[in-house]
Amino acid sequence: MEEATEMPGRGKAVTARQRILDASFGLFALGGIRDVGVDELVEASGVAKATFYKHFHAKDDLALAYLGRWYEERSAAIEAAVARHRGEDAPALLAVFDVFEDWFRRGTAEVSSFLHVLIEMGPDHPLVRASMDYLARTRDQLAGLAREAGLQDPEGFA
Repeated sequence: MEEATEMPGRGKAVTARQRILDASFGLFALGGIRDVGVDELVEASGVAKATFYKHFHAKDDLALAYLGRWYEERSAAIEAAVARHRGEDAPALLAVFDVFEDWFRRGTAEVSSFLHVLIEMGPDHPLVRASMDYLARTRDQLAGLAREAGLQDPEGFA
């Protein structure tokens, strides 16, 4: 079992894998996946290079985990916003735009991570296929919410 260490300011134990993934979030969002090296990720996460490779056999493995985490966070934020507004006068679907506004306030680098992968890697790269899948799943999620809200063209909305 992996030992967890407490991170300053977090108040909870974080595994080395989680520290690497956390570091990748900022670095990949700002620098792109291709331009961020393993040495930079190792330094930012505070782990040894051997520890990095214990958890991620290659940088692309970390990039897949990064994209998966970003998708999961996006999906959960959309669902939580809609759930908070169900039963109100305005359609809960409108809460999706609050989520989008929050993302765009963070900056376009983080928001457009999937699109950056498409540009950086080329059409046949596994990271591009994963990005396309996550974008399609987000569209499906939005279309489902639009159907639930009774919109006439849920796919067009998504």
